[in-house]
Amino acid sequence: MIKSVIFEPAKSENMKTTFYIPTKSFSIRPIQSMIIRLSSALIILLMLHNLTFAKPKERSLVAKGAKPEKLAGDFKFTEGPACDPKGNIFFTDQPNNRIMQWSTDNKLSVFGENLGRANGMYFDHKGNLISCSDEKNELWSITPGGKVTVLVKDFEGKKLNGPNDLWIAPNGGIYLTDPFYKRPWWDHQTSEQDGEHVYYLAPGASKLTRVVTDLEKPNGIIGTPDGKYLYVADIKGNKTWRYSINADGTLSGKKLFAELGSDGMTTDTKGNIYLTGKGVTIFNAAGDLIEKIPVDESWTANVCFGGKNRHLLFITASKSVYGIKMKTRGVR
Repeated sequence: MIKSVIFEPAKSENMKTTFYIPTKSFSIRPIQSMIIRLSSALIILLMLHNLTFAKPKERSLVAKGAKPEKLAGDFKFTEGPACDPKGNIFFTDQPNNRIMQWSTDNKLSVFGENLGRANGMYFDHKGNLISCSDEKNELWSITPGGKVTVLVKDFEGKKLNGPNDLWIAPNGGIYLTDPFYKRPWWDHQTSEQDGEHVYYLAPGASKLTRVVTDLEKPNGIIGTPDGKYLYVADIKGNKTWRYSINADGTLSGKKLFAELGSDGMTTDTKGNIYLTGKGVTIFNAAGDLIEKIPVDESWTANVCFGGKNRHLLFITASKSVYGIKMKTRGVR
């Protein structure tokens, strides 16, 4: 405590004076306490600021604790998963020329055999299974009872390379990729087409229209449920492109979506795009990589959502099929 200050001026012979300047008693401890409180408040405010404005961490799309589970194996090569309106999943064992079914109650059965060595498949709005039938390079429609209708045999009188994958737009139009892969069951080993392209079959039409001609080897394909955009993977060029879908079914506005190619593809209700090859790689609608799902196989060929609530991500990978529960849901 400081109670007073005493000044003693220099003394002279004629002046002997001492000045006393009284002061009010005060303590420096309250000031120190106030400074500490203000500092603590400032630190708390800075922490709250960082929590509020920091970029949120992407959350996993995979259900908590879920991992890819092998559902069935001992196939030659699995491909083309497609989900029917009830949630049952159909896929191909192409070298063995059969289409398999994985039901919503987790049972495996044979849907049909000798069905054109189906590759990519997709259900239309009538419940028919539309198939890239690789045996004779055609596009087929297969009823639930197994009756076959050939939708497309060729393009401008020349055999297609081998329809590989397809997507059906909300209006019923069909987009398909046509890369060239030599097959041991063919009686020809060269392509009749002038390249590897993407085609469109308008609703009710019997002839294809070329809509993409500048990719090296188009393969995976998927569109948005509103019919506005189409994604096409160039597996040889190792890129995936996004196109705007025009009213007449033609495409425009080609834009690079991801620096990664893909075999099969799918999407979910949040607009995420799922690419395959080395496991499953997921991009959001902006083209940002948000998650990878490893699959313990040499190659992951294709993927789709299925199950009663469309929460099962069904994966065809080499000689097996896998499933993993997701937080997101698939779309028609």
